[in-house]
Amino acid sequence: MTGGGRLVVFDLDGTLIDSLPDMAAAVEDLLNSYGMPSPDAAAVRTMIGDGVAALVERALAWSESRNPEAPPAIDRVEATSRFMALYSPRATKLSQPFPRTRAVLELLRKHDWNLAVCTNKPEAAARTILEEFELAPLFDAIGGGDSFPTRKPDPGHLLGVIDRAGGTAHRTVMVGDHANDIRAAAGAGTSSIFAEWGYCSIDSGAGATYCATKIDDVPAAATDIEARWLPT
Repeated sequence: MTGGGRLVVFDLDGTLIDSLPDMAAAVEDLLNSYGMPSPDAAAVRTMIGDGVAALVERALAWSESRNPEAPPAIDRVEATSRFMALYSPRATKLSQPFPRTRAVLELLRKHDWNLAVCTNKPEAAARTILEEFELAPLFDAIGGGDSFPTRKPDPGHLLGVIDRAGGTAHRTVMVGDHANDIRAAAGAGTSSIFAEWGYCSIDSGAGATYCATKIDDVPAAATDIEARWLPT
C-alpha cells in the first residue's frame, strides 16, 4: 500500500455513480411483472442506500399501499432475486459516473492516496459497474453488501474494506451520500466526507467531518482532514 497508509473509501451509488436511472427502470420492470404500479425516479431515489433487499421491500410497500388489488404476500426473497435478474444486465445502460469522477480519483492516486469502495450493493454487481466504466483498476479494494457478515451502517463493513485495502481506520476517510456512510465511519473511528451531490438530503450528513458540494472538493477536503490527524 502506497501513501503511508492513507486511504479514501467511497460509497458507490449516489457518490461515484449516478445509478438511479437504471435502478428506477429495474424497479418499474419488477413491479410491472407483478401487475403493480411503480414509483417515479424521484421516489426510487429515496429508497436507495440500504442494499437491494431494502430497495425491493420499499418499492413493494410503496406499490402495495397504492394498489388495493395487489397480489397477496409477495415473497420478498424471490422478488429480490427477480430484481437482480432484471437489473444486472442493464446496470450501466443509463447510469454514468458523476462528472469529474475519474479525474478526481486519478488526482487522489497521484497524491498517493489509496482508494477503495464500500457499498451495500452486492460485490459482483459493484465490480461489474466499475469495470464497465474502467474505474476498477483505480481501487485497492472493493467491498459489497455481501462481502462481509455485516453491511453499512455497521462499522464492521467499513473496517472489513479498510483491512482488505491494507489500511488503518485512523488514516481513512469515508466518502458517501447516505447517513449509513457517516454512521459507519463514526463507528469505525474514521473521518468522513458527506457527498452533497448525491441522493440524500443534507440532513443525512449530520456528524460528518466535512461536507462537500461536488466531487472535485474531495481531494482538498481529504488533505485538510489529514492535517488534523495526530501523528502515530
